[in-house]
Amino acid sequence: MTTPESLTFRSDVTVELVKSSASDADVLFAARVSTAGEQSLDELKKDPERSKGLINFLMRDRHGSPFEHNSMTFFISAPIFVFREFMRHRVGWSYNEESGRYRELQPVFYVPGADRKLVQQGRPGKYVFVEGTPAQQEAVGSALRESYEQAYAAYQKLLAEGVAREVARAALPVGLYSSMYATCNARSLMHFLGLRTQHELAKVPSFPQREIEMVGEKMEAEWARLMPLTYAAFNANGRVAP
Repeated sequence: MTTPESLTFRSDVTVELVKSSASDADVLFAARVSTAGEQSLDELKKDPERSKGLINFLMRDRHGSPFEHNSMTFFISAPIFVFREFMRHRVGWSYNEESGRYRELQPVFYVPGADRKLVQQGRPGKYVFVEGTPAQQEAVGSALRESYEQAYAAYQKLLAEGVAREVARAALPVGLYSSMYATCNARSLMHFLGLRTQHELAKVPSFPQREIEMVGEKMEAEWARLMPLTYAAFNANGRVAP
């Protein structure tokens, strides 16, 4: 049986780009097939920098399909409640998550870090989060750790009694860490970032939960490296997905 001392508590998320086929040239050959046909393949041999104006035009006027001809696969570790929000994004996304039916889930749980704002002020649809007091921070950490210890002990007790993993997992909370592969293209990622991150350049304000925003920020950094011209055009045009 796992003891309370063997539980792991985290406040971070991890995102690893494990596979990609994504470059600014992918946008250009897809766009130029409209007028150049088979000659559009020449874009693969040219410097995309010479056509950044076209990328900006496509982004500005919301010609979105050329941004779909690429792929990025991320391996993400985060609390289950993050994935339940994440999987609301369905168009242009593919997911495979670890399964509590087929493996014993590990005792890794989320406890907010000291920088996580804890107090919600205002009414639904118009509210802000503000810093919690040291007492509130201590209360959150203490209550969550106690809850996690009891939940995981119940889970292990059921497994020890021969209960199937798919039944025993019902004892576990959404603060448990899970892992998944998520595959997307630049267009679907832009839509995700527009909703799940706050940014000073965004035309449309967004109010994401901080934990999913942390995932989005890490994915954004990887995408910016792969497709710098597309990323610049996204920011220059208000971070609205085309």
